[in-house]
Amino acid sequence: MAYVPGIALLAALVSGCTGGSGTEDATTDAKPGSPTFSVAPPGKYRTLPEACRSVSTGTLKQLLPGLADLPEDQRERAYEGRASVTYDTDRKAGCTWQARTADSTRTLVVDFERVVSYDPSVSDEDSAATVYGKKAEAAGLPASSPSADDSADPSATPSPSTGGGAASQGSTSPTAPASLDPSGNDTGGDGDAEDLAPRVLNNIGNAAFLDDSLESGGSAAQRRTVSVVFRTSNVVVTVRYAEQATDAAEVPESAELQEKSQALARGLDETISE
Repeated sequence: MAYVPGIALLAALVSGCTGGSGTEDATTDAKPGSPTFSVAPPGKYRTLPEACRSVSTGTLKQLLPGLADLPEDQRERAYEGRASVTYDTDRKAGCTWQARTADSTRTLVVDFERVVSYDPSVSDEDSAATVYGKKAEAAGLPASSPSADDSADPSATPSPSTGGGAASQGSTSPTAPASLDPSGNDTGGDGDAEDLAPRVLNNIGNAAFLDDSLESGGSAAQRRTVSVVFRTSNVVVTVRYAEQATDAAEVPESAELQEKSQALARGLDETISE
């Protein structure tokens, strides 16, 4: 066996241990054809709007006219709304407002959900698309975004503006949409039954649908609920606008509820996107 001087042996050992960084070795030693792993990007939104401030007083006056007739102290509390109980307001937030008149009771609910994926290979936005798809499926509507050939909804044009809007994500309330009055929409209340049917919408968020349901039972007062659900990136928003008639023989009409709920949803979408 050849004799190797101690200094030469030590130098050879040190060279073998420090010939490259661990990261570089991991990259260069990877075998051809080995699977690579990449982490999906995080969602666009990290916070949510404060739900009970997401709808301006001016908008609430138009959606819930009975509030204006309340005594001042009750009116102020009613405009503030009732916040949903959640354990993490950056993940889920909601608020409910209600007003009664001699003819009916109207209720408005706004819910926000920021979806976070716990699978590093699935993005937050893809997870949000799955959540939205399940809601659309439960309503009996297609979950995919509409194509350019899809028919526009009755209030697709013009799209109302929110005015001031939010200065940053998740903290301020939007100004009332410019055209919540039904006369500001092209079709008004004259659309036929097909126009007012539950459907996919093509002018709100990345994907949206409208559901319209009428609950009635015997002599009980009938209640119509219009829901607009939309997804913008990794946030899913639900607007529920309902009217229950005082007279059991009266049927709440779809047109006004649909127009106002869509206008509000567009305003919320614009606010979140700013």
